[in-house]
Amino acid sequence: MTMDALLARTMVELADTLVADFDVVDLLTLLTTRCVDLLEVDEAGLLIAGVGGDLRTMASSSDRVRLLDLFQLQAEEGPCLDCLGTGEQIVNRDMAEDVDRWPRFAAEARAAGFSTVHAIPMRLRGTMLGALNLFSRRRVVLEENDILAAQALADIATIAILQTRAAEEAQTLAQQLSDVLNSRIIIEQAKGVVAERRQLSIADAFDLLRRHARNHNLRLAVLAQQVTDDTALADTLEREMPRRSGR
Repeated sequence: MTMDALLARTMVELADTLVADFDVVDLLTLLTTRCVDLLEVDEAGLLIAGVGGDLRTMASSSDRVRLLDLFQLQAEEGPCLDCLGTGEQIVNRDMAEDVDRWPRFAAEARAAGFSTVHAIPMRLRGTMLGALNLFSRRRVVLEENDILAAQALADIATIAILQTRAAEEAQTLAQQLSDVLNSRIIIEQAKGVVAERRQLSIADAFDLLRRHARNHNLRLAVLAQQVTDDTALADTLEREMPRRSGR
């Protein structure tokens, strides 16, 4: 399949997912995976601004990227923060050359095996909602078409977030963002429960949760809440499981 065909297929797949009552966490996770498939990058992550402007990691293609994004927030430096501050794309940044600009983050990125970093803004008009972070192990320069594709994917992530709010109400947007971020916390807890009880890696535990949620027509956050409320349910994933109402 050509890159153009894969991009078109990805756009259709993501658009099909944007239906009423869609699972935003699942969609954003799918989006980070497709970034790796489509672009000259090895990993991808999404940072979202919550209530009060605090940033949290929302989705990532691996736990390595999730931890690196968390480090970026703790160190209070990095391409994502610059992207959010200016609203501009930060692309083709060489971690060996940006030691002065982001000394702690550049060192941590290199230690994680990444040579090149990009940050793509998630914005609607003047409002910044977050940033899409892209990481490459090799020194790779994204060309103009790649950057346009990355921005298109970031725009879809923005639409996904905005579609969780009532029209034109900023207060509703803030509440919906808070709900989404709280859902992510519950999902992280459920991943840990499943990983421990099933003796799986965190990545495999998440894949098991996603697969079970899809197969049983459950929202991922609802399933995660069930598992954290009753950890024994982790042993029944992939088999029929009694439904419970979400909180």
